[in-house]
Amino acid sequence: MSSDPSSAENPGPLLALESSCDETAVAVIAADRTVRAAALASQTELHAPFRGVVPELAARMHVERFVPLIDKVMRQAGIRGPDLSAVAVTNTPGLAGSLLVGLTTAKALCVAWQRPLIVINHLHAHLYACQMIHPERSVFPAVGLVISGGHCSLYRCHTAVEFEYLGGTIDDAVGEAYDKVAAMLGLPFPGGPALAAAAAAGNPRAYSFPRSMIDEASGLDFSFSGLKTAVRYTLVGPGERDFSSLRLSPQQIADVAASFQQAVIDVVCLKAERALQQTSLPCLLCGGGVAANSQLRQTLAERLTAAGQELIVAPPALCTDNAVMGALAWEYFERGEFSRLDVDILPGLQRGA
Repeated sequence: MSSDPSSAENPGPLLALESSCDETAVAVIAADRTVRAAALASQTELHAPFRGVVPELAARMHVERFVPLIDKVMRQAGIRGPDLSAVAVTNTPGLAGSLLVGLTTAKALCVAWQRPLIVINHLHAHLYACQMIHPERSVFPAVGLVISGGHCSLYRCHTAVEFEYLGGTIDDAVGEAYDKVAAMLGLPFPGGPALAAAAAAGNPRAYSFPRSMIDEASGLDFSFSGLKTAVRYTLVGPGERDFSSLRLSPQQIADVAASFQQAVIDVVCLKAERALQQTSLPCLLCGGGVAANSQLRQTLAERLTAAGQELIVAPPALCTDNAVMGALAWEYFERGEFSRLDVDILPGLQRGA
């Protein structure tokens, strides 16, 4: 190890922290993007009774888990704080309390170890996960599609750190719609994987659910609230009703799940294809929790391959929130772009970034 671990000639690894929602994640990543060590603490069981993430509980759990995880990962990597080149952390977008815990932790480590701070955009990092599986070349420029529990966004990715917002959801994100429809069907939390599993046995043409905002020839925004409402009306009608009293057969559940999922896939694929056409870019990068959905991955691959376009999807392990995608911070490090210690969190989606 160099006596100056942040030197350009022989930089030490960086420590990446992720806490934008309910996953506490830490990773040590070398300059060549190899992962020296990584760990993640899930909060799924904690939030399952509420069928969604409770922000205050998520933040409190991050407080409890960060230090033990950091200690574990640093020991596994065989490295001390002063050996690091930098500390990287997500500061946007996400839950305010969760982001604040992560950023405060990172700042404290930077002060204690006298290391520089690098803040990263969570959505950009999801797309950088696609770069992690292609160390032999740059995957940029490309169109980027982030589909997750809280986001559904399209970007023109000029470089790994220069993104142009093209469009996104005006209401529910894809994963949010999955969770809510899964709850209607009495499926367990988290709803995305459960609904996808149920859909595998269903008929995707059993119900004619709407494909919203597809008629505008140039539109790149999404809307999934109408689809979610259409499922509700199909199940119980427009009036108030306790879904716990709903009695559906396994095949009915499968058919509703498959029809809902097909509607989502049709819209996502259409908008992704439209973005590729409008930008004249040959490659689509796809990341985020919903990108782990096997049917979506397969349909995107088939449609883009038929059009002679390339699809790069983050591996399933890097689709859900994780700290490995914090390797994006190396792009800033190599440009000499560091963050001030008075940098703040930006919980909301900054559409211009």
